[in-house]
Amino acid sequence: MSSNFGQVFRISTWGESHGAGVGVVIDGCPSLVPVTEEDIQRELDRRRPGQSDIVTPRKEEDRAEILSGVLDGRTLGTPIAISVRNKDHRSSAYDEMAHTYRPSHADYTYDAKYGIRAWAGGGRASARETIGRVAAGAVAKAVLKQAFPDMEIIAWVDQVHRVKASVDGAAVTAAAVEGNIVRTADPAVAEAMISAIKEARDAGNSLGGVVKCTVRGCPPGLGDPVFDKLDATLAHAMMSIPATKAFSVGSGFDAAEMTGLDHNDPFCMQDGRVRTTTNHSGGIQGGISNGEDILMRIGFKPTATLMIDQQTVNRAGEDTRLKGRGRHDACVLPRAVPIVEAMAWLCLCDHYLRQRCQRAL
Repeated sequence: MSSNFGQVFRISTWGESHGAGVGVVIDGCPSLVPVTEEDIQRELDRRRPGQSDIVTPRKEEDRAEILSGVLDGRTLGTPIAISVRNKDHRSSAYDEMAHTYRPSHADYTYDAKYGIRAWAGGGRASARETIGRVAAGAVAKAVLKQAFPDMEIIAWVDQVHRVKASVDGAAVTAAAVEGNIVRTADPAVAEAMISAIKEARDAGNSLGGVVKCTVRGCPPGLGDPVFDKLDATLAHAMMSIPATKAFSVGSGFDAAEMTGLDHNDPFCMQDGRVRTTTNHSGGIQGGISNGEDILMRIGFKPTATLMIDQQTVNRAGEDTRLKGRGRHDACVLPRAVPIVEAMAWLCLCDHYLRQRCQRAL
């Protein structure tokens, strides 16, 4: 099913943007993992709308409620259900979209596939669906931190339109990322990014960009050969996030311009373990983690909703015009950062538990 992710640590997200609520069911989580609503809320607060003047002004508290699977702050090993109520949805802003397709949205394709769609707010195609991912990611993080206390995943906005950051992925800190509303780790370009987003928003337009993500302290051996390579499932995870259009790991497309001698990562012994002197592989070789930092780059398209009159068609097959309505992000990147981190935690947690099951056989 398309709303499920993972093989051992499995999640199923549910809910529409303008429905009663959204959430997630997690199955396969081990017992005795410390998890609280506060842990989940901390991550949801980083994703929620209305948190700054460069994101959608929709006012949602996004309060997480754990319905099952946790007792006295520890997981039971049974399915965990987490729910978040929708409170500030204004469906009337979408009345015109009930019969008219918004350019570059999922309106037409959902109609083509299902013959019906939840037109208010985009339904399941809305980024509001990612609340369940972020909530589940907080649980996956707790599982992995219990097994690997030094493991950390940090994502940051590396580019907004043509404004590019200069960040050392090996040294980036979460504090630096959270130190500005655009969530870049380069304070020198934060204001330029913010200005670019505001300028596009004021013109009724939108901007895309790039989020980078690093995983530190990942143990070697995670990932399964052939079809479930770690980089393949990370690509699946990241490309499932709304508005993503590109993914690369390690040297990515730059590898096409290198020779094998330039690209190879020589092995060496350091502090009693196998290391590499360079990291063009991005911490993954043969689809399996090698213990080095995993480095990813995720490209996001400009937000599809524009407050500008555009050419489109309606459900009757007639040419028409449409101008965006409602409250939307002019750039999704600042709120995409915690979603990228969550999907990385989910992917790595699933691979870790798969490995644990395989070794138990």
